[in-house]
Amino acid sequence: MLLQILICLKMNNKTQLDICKPSSPGSLYPHGCDISQCKRTTISAHISALTAVFTMEMKQPVMMDREDESEQEKEQESQENGRLVADSVEDKGQKTGSGPGQVSNGYPSTSPQSPREGAGAGMDRGSNPGTFRTMVVQQTSLDPPRETWSKKMDFLLSVIGYAVDLGNVWRFPYICYQNGGGAFLLPYLLMAVFGGVPLFYMELALGQFHRSGCISIWKHICPIFKGIGFAICIIALYIAFYYNTIMAWALYYLLSSFRTTLPWTTCNNQWNTHNCTHYLSTDLNVSWTDSSISPAEEFYMRQVLQVHLSPGLHQLGWVSWQLALCLLFIFTVVYFSIWKGVKTSGKVVWVTATFPYLVLFILLIRGATLPGAWRGVVFYLKPDWSKLLTTSVWLDAAAQIFFSLGPGFGVLLAFASYNPFHNNCYKDALITSSINCLTSFLSGFVIFTVLGYMAEMRQQGVETVAKDAGPSLLFIIYAEAIANMPAATFFAIIFFLMIIMLGLDSTFAGLEGVITAMLDEFPQLLARRREWFVLGLVCVCYLGALSTLTYGGAFVVKLFEEYATGPAVITVVFLEVIAVSWFYGTSRFCNDVHLMLGFSPGVFWRVCWIAICPCFLLFIIVSFLAFPPEVRLFGYLYPFWTTVLGYCIGVSSLICVPSYMVYYLLTTKGTLKQRLLKSITPEASGSSGSHINPIVVTNVV
Repeated sequence: MLLQILICLKMNNKTQLDICKPSSPGSLYPHGCDISQCKRTTISAHISALTAVFTMEMKQPVMMDREDESEQEKEQESQENGRLVADSVEDKGQKTGSGPGQVSNGYPSTSPQSPREGAGAGMDRGSNPGTFRTMVVQQTSLDPPRETWSKKMDFLLSVIGYAVDLGNVWRFPYICYQNGGGAFLLPYLLMAVFGGVPLFYMELALGQFHRSGCISIWKHICPIFKGIGFAICIIALYIAFYYNTIMAWALYYLLSSFRTTLPWTTCNNQWNTHNCTHYLSTDLNVSWTDSSISPAEEFYMRQVLQVHLSPGLHQLGWVSWQLALCLLFIFTVVYFSIWKGVKTSGKVVWVTATFPYLVLFILLIRGATLPGAWRGVVFYLKPDWSKLLTTSVWLDAAAQIFFSLGPGFGVLLAFASYNPFHNNCYKDALITSSINCLTSFLSGFVIFTVLGYMAEMRQQGVETVAKDAGPSLLFIIYAEAIANMPAATFFAIIFFLMIIMLGLDSTFAGLEGVITAMLDEFPQLLARRREWFVLGLVCVCYLGALSTLTYGGAFVVKLFEEYATGPAVITVVFLEVIAVSWFYGTSRFCNDVHLMLGFSPGVFWRVCWIAICPCFLLFIIVSFLAFPPEVRLFGYLYPFWTTVLGYCIGVSSLICVPSYMVYYLLTTKGTLKQRLLKSITPEASGSSGSHINPIVVTNVV
């Protein structure tokens, strides 16, 4: 007879008890217990967390002496008592069984779910009567299992939707033609291979192994750097303050597109001035002068933004109620997409991540058939190799690939933490980063075929038409080009719908990074109140965005983008890669990857993490500090005090890193040497709720 009882006890309001039935040979875990046959029972108690696996083997000989019968009866009696106790406890609780081949937390029993599971799986234990028996005492956490993606594609589409954002559509094409056209692809690819992709891979591996958000993960890496997680959350809030405003502008355009004649094609509207000029090559009686303004530009600046009512950042003016309502709708969609976690957002991205690609291909085909499209393509790809000798080209390439892939925002850590432990994050990193870079390249064709068409219609050079960068490239130049196409209403609707969905994916991801970080750091307080916490977070983001909805809100958006988030997040990632590669150790990190994937990263990845990536990031930081950009928007040159204000906003997030270092050293017990040693020593993964604690094996008679 073989009786095996697995008792799981936890100091909590609810304690779980698993009872294992006798298993068949060949399916033993641990050491003879078939976990797939476990039945979980929940009882009320307040006792410490222990898992005890008691293995009692009794073998009956075929022929027994009378003097052995008493001992046999005693053993059978104890066996029956064990069954009675197990059955009585089982009847009291509520039964929830696991599926075949799975342990009670839902993961396969054939392979360990965490680095601590199955530690004693290969140990022999005596089975002869009178020999030592083995008691396996395993401390475990019986908190609710961590949420996981419903499908692998949910994760991939979420990461792709996060990486492919508005910057791929407007920033890459503009930077590409500005920095040598086709020649720019060389530094762009080099920066991607040696800088962007290794950082992308590192964050996915970290999140998947430690299964924690950007705050709590640091106690498993280097506790003194935990302030990085808080800095990331503050940066994510700053981004949410201005990034969603761009979607509000796109929503305003979308609602204005449901007309036979698009409002930015005519000059007889109430917001137009006498300088409004609708000029195409077919308008023989109209001449374009230096003071001429297109109707699309006046619609964007005087009707949507109303920037003419604000002289600058020193006087922003009132909040535009139209944009306030548009932004309220955007945040409502965001809330109901992420309030339940990755189970809901993973379904929404099937639409928001795939629809932009459908629209891009439609616009590419339409743009390629327009007259003059070839002029835009030539201008886009014609290489100017001399520009590769300038530092600004390499700096733009490094910054573009960094902000395009998006390491350092806590999103990749959060998304990867919901993956199965043995998911191949290496392949995921290569696939998603490749798709991101190809999308940027494809967007260039979509934009420049239309710019070539506009240059043909105006009888101007492509460089003259493509003078605007950033959102103006979409909301002025491209909007005007669409308005002069056949079926303009249809193309306007799908184009601005694509802009909204590109932004929604990134907003889902950015806020999910903050939510995951806070829920993992404060599980007792927030785990059961996720919906309310998400609602509060969305409300804070909406209130913080009100300054960007004023008449001078476009100036605030530019200030946040240039100073408050860019340099701060690059500095955060620099500290992150230093902490992981130099303090936690590349060898230890590669061992973690080997435990997950079955193979270790090669020499290329190790060299990138240790040396190339830190130099890559330091190059961007030093270049930014040495050559601060001259910020200008709509003819408004940002005064010096706005630069100081922007740096102060950026430093307000970075101050979390040294502040937490001081706090940690002051609150830790021991001598200064002991405090320093503890501050750089990773805590055991088992101390968190995401891993099962180490197994203690002892021999008993």
